Amino acid sequence: MALHSFSRLLLGALFVLSVGQHTQAADLQPLLVANQKSSIKVLLEVSGELKDVPYTIEFSEFPAAAPLGEALNAGAVDIGGLGDAPYVFALGAGAPLKVVSITHAEGRYTTAILVPKDSPLKAVSDLKGKRIVTGRGSIGHFLAIKALRDAGLKTSDVTFIYLLPSESRLLLDSGDADAWATWDPYTTISITQNNARVLASGSKLLTNHLYMAATSKAIADKRPQLEDFVARIERAYRWTNTHPDEYAAAQAKVTGLPLEVHLAAAKNTKMTRVDIDDSVIKGLQSTADIYQEEGILTKHIDVSQGFDNSFNAARAQLTQAAQ
Repeated sequence: MALHSFSRLLLGALFVLSVGQHTQAADLQPLLVANQKSSIKVLLEVSGELKDVPYTIEFSEFPAAAPLGEALNAGAVDIGGLGDAPYVFALGAGAPLKVVSITHAEGRYTTAILVPKDSPLKAVSDLKGKRIVTGRGSIGHFLAIKALRDAGLKTSDVTFIYLLPSESRLLLDSGDADAWATWDPYTTISITQNNARVLASGSKLLTNHLYMAATSKAIADKRPQLEDFVARIERAYRWTNTHPDEYAAAQAKVTGLPLEVHLAAAKNTKMTRVDIDDSVIKGLQSTADIYQEEGILTKHIDVSQGFDNSFNAARAQLTQAAQ
């Protein structure tokens, strides 16, 4: 307990130093955080990272990545979490955003293309002429494109149906879609509750990175808050690796999904921090180029403009201080 208290005192000292001479912690503006289905708020609460925050955090709720990206684009929020494919869409819309933190999710069903348990489809190549339901511009959409390309198929070889996850699941279960390209916890829900089968996993096809993207204005006006916030996010994700039961229980209370669904996902997913570097930028550029080739984006996007690697040092310093 003493060590934990000392760590928090040290973090507090580092934070105050980072504020600089022009302002004091008490004068810091609130940080406006875009929250997708309470995921970030639950993560920070259960890990204890919402304690002793020297500024106000105001959460706004969004049902999916697309409206979250729109809110960032409009400047209605300061920072939010997006997968790499949705982030490309946000940049394509002209959003003045910069990635300030990246976390890698490694797990069994982090992303996957699912088919019903009795489906005759055995491989991605069998999807030719079939219907794939997913969210337009979502990480599931990109997984489907990558999987089709890897199998020697074109997107024109299939019919895409664009819906939100809750509607997508109904379509797959009713037989009105042949496959569903989605992500956790929806993958785990379908597998555990409906015995859906994994036709293709995104573990080898995608980076499975979660980007924390901030507006350029927030980076200019609220940098101390952002540096502190991303450090809390990273410590919280690291905490989930060793506390899957507590994390799953907290998620289940908010989502209303069965505890076993969140528990299966939490126990089989490891979260690790990733530095913003040239390899990451190159990977996202490939994603953007594929979307352009597919006609989903109508213009070339230089994604290198959408990263701020100056946060790397602060992230490392503040996360290590709590160890």
